[in-house]
Amino acid sequence: MMVPTEHGPIEVHVRGEGPLVVMLPSMGRGAVDFDQLAANVATAGYRVACPEPRGLGASSVPNRKETLSALAADVAAVIAKLGESPAVVVGHAYGNRIARMTAAEYPELVESLVLLACGGFIPVTDEMAVAMRTIFDTRNPPEARLDAVSRAFFAPGNDPSPWTGGWHGSLARHQEQATVSTPLSDWWHGGRAPMLAVQPADDKLAVPANADALVEAVGNRVEVVVIPHAGHALLPEQPEAVAEVVMGWLNRRRIEARV
Repeated sequence: MMVPTEHGPIEVHVRGEGPLVVMLPSMGRGAVDFDQLAANVATAGYRVACPEPRGLGASSVPNRKETLSALAADVAAVIAKLGESPAVVVGHAYGNRIARMTAAEYPELVESLVLLACGGFIPVTDEMAVAMRTIFDTRNPPEARLDAVSRAFFAPGNDPSPWTGGWHGSLARHQEQATVSTPLSDWWHGGRAPMLAVQPADDKLAVPANADALVEAVGNRVEVVVIPHAGHALLPEQPEAVAEVVMGWLNRRRIEARV
């Protein structure tokens, strides 16, 4: 379906019925990354909305300076259109920045946050920065790009081939612009929303110290669960473990809301 906004429409893939769960993908990647998790969550009795980032699918590219605030406004428009009550917002990697910005600027629309591979506080190493540039530069040979995907996104021994494709350099550049134009303090604390941080044990981009820093910043408002044998990609590496943790959080929040 299409959700209208003042900056042009956003394509949103919607499935299931029940409380609204919005899922936001990693940098330079599309909603397809959530296909399996979205199907599992929808089957469990939730309405799952996966917006396509601006420039992918039928989502329009607005003529604006990209900021996390602008991206959060897009998410807020989706929630306002689809949700009868506040939504749980799930953000993977870069998506967790948008999720937390949405909670900070639209607290009435966000019931809680699920942060998959939450980074942003600890800078990436030079090695990982080089790997990221390699991945998004389509002039590089496919085997070099896949090797960089393996090194940056996947835990040792895990198969990186599910992420051979699906990389969108223009989108990544717009998202990077949004990051550098927005102070960390604007989004890091996630407003006042309860948060679940799902931390891959072998994450080289959003290293575990990021989750530790979030706990130090917000205390018991965040719960941390570590997923072993997973890197920054997380979703294609440990889909069953992620689904179990996410649905456990959703079901618990749903029960607590009824009490």
